[in-house]
This record gives sequence, structure tokens and C-alpha cells, in this order.
Amino acid sequence: MKRDHTLFLIQWLHANTRKPLIIRGARQVGKTWLIRDLARSQQRQLIELNFEKRPDLETLFSSNNPKEIVSNIATLTGQKIAPENSILFLDEIQAAPHLLAKLRWFAEDMPELPVLAAGSLLDFSLDKHEFSMPVGRVGYMYLEPLSFEEFLDALGQNELRAYLQNYDIHLKIPEAIHVQLMKRVKEYLIVGGMPAAVAAWANQNDPQSINQIHFDLLTTYRDDFAKYRGRLSIERLEEIISSVPRQLGNKFIYRNANSEVSTASLKQALDLLCKARVCHRIVETTANGLPLDAEADEKYLKVIMLDCGLCSASLGLSLHQIAEVSEVSMINNGGMAEQLTGQLLRTTFPAYIPSSLHYWKRKKKDSVAEVDYIIQHENQVIPLEVKAGSTGTLRSLQQFMLEKKKDLAVRVNSDFPSLCTVNIKDLNQTKIQYTLLSIPFYLIGQLHRLIKNVYDSRLTEKT
Repeated sequence: MKRDHTLFLIQWLHANTRKPLIIRGARQVGKTWLIRDLARSQQRQLIELNFEKRPDLETLFSSNNPKEIVSNIATLTGQKIAPENSILFLDEIQAAPHLLAKLRWFAEDMPELPVLAAGSLLDFSLDKHEFSMPVGRVGYMYLEPLSFEEFLDALGQNELRAYLQNYDIHLKIPEAIHVQLMKRVKEYLIVGGMPAAVAAWANQNDPQSINQIHFDLLTTYRDDFAKYRGRLSIERLEEIISSVPRQLGNKFIYRNANSEVSTASLKQALDLLCKARVCHRIVETTANGLPLDAEADEKYLKVIMLDCGLCSASLGLSLHQIAEVSEVSMINNGGMAEQLTGQLLRTTFPAYIPSSLHYWKRKKKDSVAEVDYIIQHENQVIPLEVKAGSTGTLRSLQQFMLEKKKDLAVRVNSDFPSLCTVNIKDLNQTKIQYTLLSIPFYLIGQLHRLIKNVYDSRLTEKT
């Protein structure tokens, strides 16, 4: 399947200032396939070393001299290696994390050899490494499950993708196209973006096969829990990963996972799952300015899973059931809509930036309000509300706009896209005006482009 990050990798490969690149992402999101496809498309010899399958391979790196290391690899593999026409791929590098320190020598002494490293549990190694990381001499790329646009590509719906990428907010979407895109959104909600599931859906169109793949993937993640033994009880990890789908859309409460054990052990389990990128936190922020993390409060957090397909499988949802549901937001009381939105928002981050999600909550006892997501667009803080179906009130969003005096807000729902001006009054009866950009779920991937269009239109009107 075509992945958008391939372009990022091609640009990296041909850059004059290329540094060794470390790819970070959860297990089975397609890291290894992406690198193999890069070598194939760019007609490069791929030297692939898997340190999980062959732990003894790390002995090839005993020297700090890249020429000696490459000679060792060539001797073992029986391959003649021409650095300018090759790619060295260090797979499952978390099994030999100290080798990451060796990357500095490739950056300094053999820059002509492109070096890539990847690992599914790499964040554990990076979090507690006892070696000197080559700061400034390596780059990073972050890989998520397939975006909705990539999902359309995989299904052969290239024209639908092109339509989304060229859509202007001032244009009216024909009902037939809207219905077709919402149908694909519902498929994506259940199939998700894990490459194996998407490939099976594209090739077989068999819901039963998709379900089996999801449960196999969930079993793979649970098998990974054995690698955390010694850090934490496996039961705590099981409890958290089972509880996340049930608590979607709400503040995550540890005692709902298990009321009979300490919160500290459950918190540690969530930390581990987030490091493994199986789960993702949505952290509360006051949203007074940038960066959003500067005013984040991790005591208040919501949690989503890596993938809506895995989440659907955990909840027992199937493609047969989704066909009977008229609105995405009705599923799991709207929690799956927030899962879907958060997952797609993560795919909008540049490849080299780790994605992070935030929400806003008003903590006054007499006036509770909550906005589902707070996003950064260039130097602007923008609230984003996920609404039930094609309708729904905007009380929390209105409260946010009154307090923060922002000029643009976003609503995501199942309705047609629209752009309107909203007038409200604060307690002093002072009028406040803002622009409300409403988009359907299928346009989340185009969100930043559409926001830019709104701001550009304002500038045009002023001139």
C-alpha cells in the first residue's frame, strides 16, 4: 500500500544533510514494509539486520569504525556493499539499544551510507537508556496507522482522495459524494488503519477476516506484555488495555479498570502502554497560549487507543453492526467518534514531530464545560468539538470562546461542511463574534489546509 511517509523518506534519502534516521511507531504499523518499499522504489540494495531474530548480530558493531562494521556485515551476509547504492536497516533496534550510540560514527565518518533504525518498543530503550545518544546526529520519523486518505488509496478510491485534497470550504459537496465518503468513514471506523487489516479489506472485503486480524494484533500486543515482566504485573496491563475502549470520551478513571489495586500500579501500566504507542493520552490544557504542553495537567486526561479498528474489535463492534447505525457518534455513546477524531488528528502532524493531543475542561463546580480537542494551527490555539451525528448543542464550545476570546472554532460531525459567523454575549452582555468551521469526519485530514483557507479568505476580504 502507498504510504504518505514514503515521500518524507525519499526526501531524506536524497538530502545533502542526511543523517541516520530512527523510525518510531507501534508494532505492526508498517515500519519494516515502508523501508523495504523505499529500497525497492529507489533501486537501492537493502542490508537488513533484525536484532530480535538474531541477537548475535550486535557483535558486528564492536568497533566504532563504520568501515570495519560494514566489512563485518558484508562478510556475514556474503553481500558486497557499495555505500552510495545501499541502505543499512537496523530493525528491532530496541533489542540492542546501545547500538543507537554507534549512529553518530556513521553520520560523521560514512555519511554516504543511508542508515535507518526502527523498533516497536523503542521508546522503552530511549526512556531509560544508559548510553550516550548521538544528539544532533540523528533524525526521527513517527509512523501512525493509515490515515483516512491512505485508506481511500488502499481501496482504490483515488478520485475520492483527490476530491478531498482539492476541496474548498466555500464549495458545496454533492449529496451523493457526501454519502459515499461517510460510508467509507464508517468502514474506516471498524477496519481501522492497521496495514494488515486494510490490506485484507481491500483484497477480500470479508468482515470475518478483518475481525480475526484485529484479535490477532491484540493478542500480539498482549504477548508483548511478557517483555514488561519485572516492570509491572501483566494483569495491570491487561486491565488498562481492556478499560480504555470502555472509557472513551470521558476522563480516564483508574479505579474503573480495577478498584481493588493501587492507582499507582495502574498509572504505571498506562505509562507503559503509551510508551509502546498502543494507547495515547489526551491531556487537559488551559489553552491560554503555546505550547499547549506548557499548561498541561496530567491529573486530567482522556485516553484513546492506537487504532479505531482495534478499539472496535475490543468493544465487539463489526461491519455488520455499523451498517445499521446512521450516525458515527451514536456508537458507544459517541466515544468512538472521539477515538476516530483523535486518531485522524495524530496523522496530521509532520512526520518528524511526535504527535500529542489535548483537551480543555472548565473546572468550576457551578459551570462544567469541556471541549474535546485543542489543536495548534501555526501560532493559533483552536478548539475542536466532536458532536453527536449531524446536530448537537455547542454549550461547552461557546463557554470556551467566551473565556478565551478566540476568533475561530472547529466542529466535527456527520453533516455537510459549512462556514458561519456566530454571535454570542458574555455575562456583561458584551458581544463576541467568531467563525465556526464545521467539517465532516472525512475532512479531518484536510483540517489545517481548510483553516488556512479561512484565514487567507479574511486577508483577501480586508484588502
